[in-house]
Amino acid sequence: MGHRCQHRLWWLALAAGGLLVACSAHRPLATSEARSSVGDPDTLVVTTEPAFPPFVYLTATDELVGFDVDLITEVAQRLGLKVYFAYIPFDGLMATLEAETADAAVDAITITARRDETIDFSRPYFRSGLAIAVRRDDPSITSLQDLSGKKIAVKLGTTGADLAGQVPNTQLVTFDSAEKALMDLEKGNVDAVIKDKPTTLGMIELANLQNVRLLDDLLTEEYYGIALPPGSPNKPLIDATLDAMLADGTIAELHRKWFGYDPEPVPEAGY
Repeated sequence: MGHRCQHRLWWLALAAGGLLVACSAHRPLATSEARSSVGDPDTLVVTTEPAFPPFVYLTATDELVGFDVDLITEVAQRLGLKVYFAYIPFDGLMATLEAETADAAVDAITITARRDETIDFSRPYFRSGLAIAVRRDDPSITSLQDLSGKKIAVKLGTTGADLAGQVPNTQLVTFDSAEKALMDLEKGNVDAVIKDKPTTLGMIELANLQNVRLLDDLLTEEYYGIALPPGSPNKPLIDATLDAMLADGTIAELHRKWFGYDPEPVPEAGY
């Protein structure tokens, strides 16, 4: 992987609205048929919310880092493209793709049949699953059924929010920041948080939360993909690039870098 520097942030006007943008300075390695449909044809506009460590987040010096950042930057580099990251809330990511005001979105995005009705996805590149976070000093919650009558923190637009909505007699509390949700859990303001296991573990470690733990059993088996506009001509090129990165060990190397262990195999389709 080449050296990446993060330039200053600035506002990029897209049809969906002003989006906060950071630039990746990778040099293209080769030319291909891949092109951006937003602005500069040689630069992919990628939307993300940088609040999901270790996939996408900002350091104390406002550097954009994470597994998904490295992944999409490497994909773009192999396709001979640069990449701009546009920062928006997670529940607005799909809208930018439906409106074709972005070329892709990355943010530990689960491939689902419902989402696939309005946007496209790349082939899966990461295996994950939803987990329940609870306080260490609360032994009353051992399963999803135990959340009935409890206060659950969820992120709007996520599969975790969909699942929590199926539990009877719960009070759903939406959060803008996963860190704040887990801190509220530790303080006792909510009883549980439902979110992807890798991002929850990353935030617990980053925020140094001592009284928060995950239940052992995953609620779902999910796969992440690069989200794309419907009918994106870049999909077969991105799929082929991800195939190559899986085959040559690049994705495994990134996984070890950000998680410290080897990844689990992923199928060709995500649901």
